[in-house]
Amino acid sequence: MMRTNRRSFFRQLATGVAAGAALPVLRESAWAGAWPAPRGYVPGGPIRLDSNENAYGPSAQAMDTIRACVDCSNRYPKGEYEAMVAAIAARHAVKPEQVVLGCGSSENLRMAVGAYLGPGKMLVQAAPTFEFVAHLAQAQGAQVAELPLTRSYAHDLDAMLDGAAGCCGLVYICNPNNPTGTLTPRADLEAFLRKLPSTYKVVMDEAYHHFVVDNPAYTSFLDRPVDDDRVIVTRTFSKIYGLAGIRMGYAVASIETARQLAAQRMQFAVSVLTARAGLAAWNDTDAVRTGAARNANDRQEFYRQAKARDLAVIASETNFIMIHSGRPAEAVIAHFKQNNVLIGRPFPPMTDYVRISLATPPEMQEFWRVWDLLPAKQLPA
Repeated sequence: MMRTNRRSFFRQLATGVAAGAALPVLRESAWAGAWPAPRGYVPGGPIRLDSNENAYGPSAQAMDTIRACVDCSNRYPKGEYEAMVAAIAARHAVKPEQVVLGCGSSENLRMAVGAYLGPGKMLVQAAPTFEFVAHLAQAQGAQVAELPLTRSYAHDLDAMLDGAAGCCGLVYICNPNNPTGTLTPRADLEAFLRKLPSTYKVVMDEAYHHFVVDNPAYTSFLDRPVDDDRVIVTRTFSKIYGLAGIRMGYAVASIETARQLAAQRMQFAVSVLTARAGLAAWNDTDAVRTGAARNANDRQEFYRQAKARDLAVIASETNFIMIHSGRPAEAVIAHFKQNNVLIGRPFPPMTDYVRISLATPPEMQEFWRVWDLLPAKQLPA
C-alpha cells in the first residue's frame, strides 16, 4: 500500500492549512470549552477511541425520550416500529414496504447474508473493510473474495468485477470505507453496477454518510437512487445520532428485496425504547447538522496535530482517521492500552497503520499526550 505523502496530502485538504505554519503540540480546538465528561464515561475507565462511536452522545431530544421510555419498558413494540419506518420512508421518498429496521445496521447486514449467501455462493468485498459481513458469510458456508483497495484507498471495482465473475451472491461496499475513511466515487460505482452480473445483490453500507462534507465525488444512493433492484442501502443510528448503545439501523431496497430481507429479521429486535429514541433523534435535524459540523472541525484539528508531528494520515470523510505509525500496529495499540486509551484494532494488510476514532477535545488532547510518549522508532542497523 502506498501511504499518502504528507506534503501532497495537506495541499489537498479542502479547508487548507498554511504551509509551514507553527502549530502548538496541544492546540485547543475551536470547540473546546467547559466540556462535560463524555456520555457513557466511567470515572477511571479508559478513553475509548476504538469503535467509531459518537463521544458527544445522543441529542437532548433523544435523551429526553429515552428517560421517558422507562415506564414503557415492560411492553413489546407495537406502533413504534411502523412510526419509525414511516418517517424513514417519507424522508427518502420511498414506500414503507421498502424499509426494514434492524438491531443496528449490523442486523441489516446479517439479513442480507442470510437471504443471499450460502454454500456455492460468493461474497465480494474490499480489503481492508468492515469485516463483519465476511465473518457471517464464512459461517454460512459461502466463499469470500477480498480484493485490496486501490492506491488511493478506493474500492478496486475492476478487481471486484473479476472476483464476481462466474458466480452469484453478494457484493459489499462500505462507502465511506471503514477503516480507511475514504470514498469510492459515485460515478465509478454506477459504472460498476452496469457491468456486475445480474446474479449479485449489492449492499451499499452508508454508516458514515452524514460525516461527508461537500465532496462532489460522493452522492448517497438514497439521495439519488438508481433504478436497480439489486441495490440495498444500509444506514445506522450508531454514528451521527449517537445511539450505538441502543442499537438501530435500517435498510432501503426494492419492495421484493426488502421482503426477502425482512424474512430474515429477528422478531422484536427493535425495542419500544429504541424506536422512540430513534424517531426523536431522526426528527432533530438541527442536532445532526451541528454534529456533522463539529466532526468536521474535530477532524481538521486532528490533521493539524498530525502535521505538527510530521505524521502521515489518510484523508478521511468519517469520524475516524487512520494514521501511519511507522511501527507494528499491535505495539502502538498495546502502548495506548497501557496508558488507559483504547484505539482501533489491527487492520491487515495495513499493518503499520492505526485507526483513531475522533472524540471530545479533552480526550483528543490525552490521545496526543500518550502518542508523544511512544518510544522512538528503531532505525535499521
